[in-house]
Amino acid sequence: MTTRMPTLFVGHGNPMNAVQDSVWSRAWSGLGRQLPRPRVVLSISAHWYLPGTAATAMAHPRTIHDFGGFPRELFEVQYPAPGDAALVQRLRELLAPMPVRADVSWGLDHGTWSVLRHIFPDADVPVVQLSIDETQASDFHHKLGGRLAPLRDEGVLIFGSGNIVHNLHAYAWGRHPAQPFDWAVRFETAVRDLVLQRDYQPLVDYTSFGPDAELSVPTPEHYLPLLYVLGASAKDDAVSFPADGMDGGSISMLSVQFG
Repeated sequence: MTTRMPTLFVGHGNPMNAVQDSVWSRAWSGLGRQLPRPRVVLSISAHWYLPGTAATAMAHPRTIHDFGGFPRELFEVQYPAPGDAALVQRLRELLAPMPVRADVSWGLDHGTWSVLRHIFPDADVPVVQLSIDETQASDFHHKLGGRLAPLRDEGVLIFGSGNIVHNLHAYAWGRHPAQPFDWAVRFETAVRDLVLQRDYQPLVDYTSFGPDAELSVPTPEHYLPLLYVLGASAKDDAVSFPADGMDGGSISMLSVQFG
């Protein structure tokens, strides 16, 4: 019998976490020692946000450096994890009749590899990315996560990568640590409490949090991966928070693990 895999949301934050020793990169390395080894990772990254639903279908997805203005060492990072054609076909079966386009042009963006290179540093676990359909409301993404839940019993780690609070306009770019904004703390705390209460509908309807949500989630792409993970969770899953903290005052690094 296959062990049910956990499902995991990670706040990925600054791409430099891929190459720097930080409290968050150390937490991700700890996850690699603690998680059961998956057959394949299904990653839902904030950085593949486009109309429609697609899955990376190449045998060897390229490492995408989808950012600018960072040191050369970051652009030199490669994460050569293989793809998994069988998972792409399984996604098409699970999500039918909704079309899932087999994509051979994207690859693994930094929302995926900047974290996975700490969790699975040998890049020997296959990875498939699933895009986030920008045309759909938040309820769609939560329900889609529920449709993915059977994969957990098939050796698949459902992995959401984004940030619960993600406001780059308010981010403190200086060298000194910044105190978190009150609105960021309030919103993150509300999310954490609702996760512990298993009360997910307010998290799906996150705009009902008013000004705190408007500042914490000015655009939805970094928040939506959490909804996939909530949708894929089970009532009997243990809940834990493998990493937390606020970067630059306005980026939540909270991670949420079910199972």
